[in-house]
Amino acid sequence: MDAIIKQLEQNKDQIHAWFEHMHSHPELSMQEANTARYIEDTLRSFGEYDVQAGIGKYGIVATLKVGDGDQAIGIRADFDALPIQESNKLHYCSKTSGVSHLCGHDGHATMLLAAAKYLAQTKNFNGTLRLFFQPAEETMQGAPAMIADGLFERFPVDAVFAMHNMPGLEQGKLYFTEGNVMSAVDNWEVVLTGKGGHGAFPELAIDPVVAGSSLVMAIQSVVARNVSPAHSAVVTIGAFQAGEAGNVIAHSATLRMSIRTTTDEDRTLVLTNLRRLIQQQAESFGCTAEIREGQPGAVLVNDPQETRKAAQIAREAFGEENVFEDGPTYLASEDFAFMLQKCKGTYCFLGNGDSKFVHHPEYVFNRDILPVGAAYWVALTEGYLR
Repeated sequence: MDAIIKQLEQNKDQIHAWFEHMHSHPELSMQEANTARYIEDTLRSFGEYDVQAGIGKYGIVATLKVGDGDQAIGIRADFDALPIQESNKLHYCSKTSGVSHLCGHDGHATMLLAAAKYLAQTKNFNGTLRLFFQPAEETMQGAPAMIADGLFERFPVDAVFAMHNMPGLEQGKLYFTEGNVMSAVDNWEVVLTGKGGHGAFPELAIDPVVAGSSLVMAIQSVVARNVSPAHSAVVTIGAFQAGEAGNVIAHSATLRMSIRTTTDEDRTLVLTNLRRLIQQQAESFGCTAEIREGQPGAVLVNDPQETRKAAQIAREAFGEENVFEDGPTYLASEDFAFMLQKCKGTYCFLGNGDSKFVHHPEYVFNRDILPVGAAYWVALTEGYLR
């Protein structure tokens, strides 16, 4: 594995150039036209892959068949950014106001590009390699869109794999976990409509800000007093938007929330209680409530056999001390869960070291792990398609 990493590091300048370009030019979910074109052009420049673009709008599949092996694997990387203003002072900072790669998807795409180039040059495997570059992970739209566009029918694989960098985990170490690893997420928008008016005459208005404030506090009871303390769930109200002026009672207020659960039973329980609570709280203040439910999420479940197989390949490549099984689980969510519902596989974590957490305005993807992640994809491909 040291030899693979050394060879990848010889291409360090180009790998960093790919990463810095994508970091500097972030695009939001389902708006990644330029990023998709950049990835597609880069893949075509390797001269070995059959590249198909426009899968599920901006998804890309690159296929490389070597030898006569009848097995096929898929490796997926995401490439969308977040609606957050970056606060870092990097020379390659985001050039788009209010949009930035603060989850590391630029790094994920870069690692897979680096592995793709190496594998195209060495071809040290026997079978079919399919690279899935996926848009819109942050909104849970990308994987379902690619699947609906016939991903697994048009590009069949025996197993599918993905990876995420993780701050707080030891730099460059790989972590594998069997079974449930990440939660289902439901992203809702709630619009409370009252009656706008002058701030000096509240008796003539119906204030949705007051209704919304009460709702924010009431929602805290949904998990605390309905979900078993032995289980994990969380409801976060990440945005509360209403009005523009201090002397105007707003006509409506919008709350955006993220609901995370780890079992189907808890998901049904939490969503049912939220629907009831939102409607009753709004009515008690004389407002109406409209609930706009986004793409429903799914619990990410790693196939035990594929997880053990991938971890063993990683141990053989990197050594026992660099690979951990029984790794962490998170209430964060991941739409790779939908791919795992259609095809067996596993999702692992790559330690980003001591950095700000993902989605923080000062998060920085650790560029030192780029060759490690790429080397894992090389090892997995060569190990699986022996």
